[in-house]
Amino acid sequence: MSEHTSGDQEVLRLDGLCKRYNAGQPTETQVLHGLSLRLQRSDFTALTGSSGSGKSTLLNLIGLLDTPTAGELHLLGQPTSGMDEAQRTALRGQHIGFVFQFHHLITAFTALENVLMPIALAHGKPTREHTEFAQHLLAQVGLEKLAQQRPDQLSGGQQQRVAVARALVTQPALLLADEPTGNLDSRSAAEVFQLLRHFNQAFGCAVLMVTHDLRLSEQCDRIVHLADGRIASDRHRP
Repeated sequence: MSEHTSGDQEVLRLDGLCKRYNAGQPTETQVLHGLSLRLQRSDFTALTGSSGSGKSTLLNLIGLLDTPTAGELHLLGQPTSGMDEAQRTALRGQHIGFVFQFHHLITAFTALENVLMPIALAHGKPTREHTEFAQHLLAQVGLEKLAQQRPDQLSGGQQQRVAVARALVTQPALLLADEPTGNLDSRSAAEVFQLLRHFNQAFGCAVLMVTHDLRLSEQCDRIVHLADGRIASDRHRP
């Protein structure tokens, strides 16, 4: 396993993305209205907006967990609207990593086994190379000596570090982080943020992070703000 050495490749392209629920019914609701967006491997982007602005819906579409009503989503140049569920699942497993506010670690597994879970789901028993890379990631997040500990033996911040390592074990091109520091104290939140920043730079992994924490969003290179299902602003930090 090696770090990415490719140039600033386009990872994600949204063209006129729309999402509507209950189409044709009295309760029909349009949540997203023609969103267009580009993300490169170097992008470290905050996705902000008030509750109900469409952030979660957009993250689900980008993560290939849901399908748009209209428009197209390209991941690494591949249009996804015509893909069946098996194709979308394979593309998601190979190229997208997820970090959530609630880390969803498996309590019966060690930290190392949790990190290796995406590999096990995709390929079966992890190879020695996979295991060595997972151990490398745990070292990168400062948990090399805790690889055999179970989640209930780790602090909240340490558990979230395991979740970050797990999200990166497939070396994804895109990391989606949904309020990844929401349950952490300020020190642990800052440490997790710096981990995401490190992997963005070291692995060429684009990061799109939903956050309500203004201190964190202002440290991102770019802030995309949603309002009423539309991109209200898209600015790069000087």
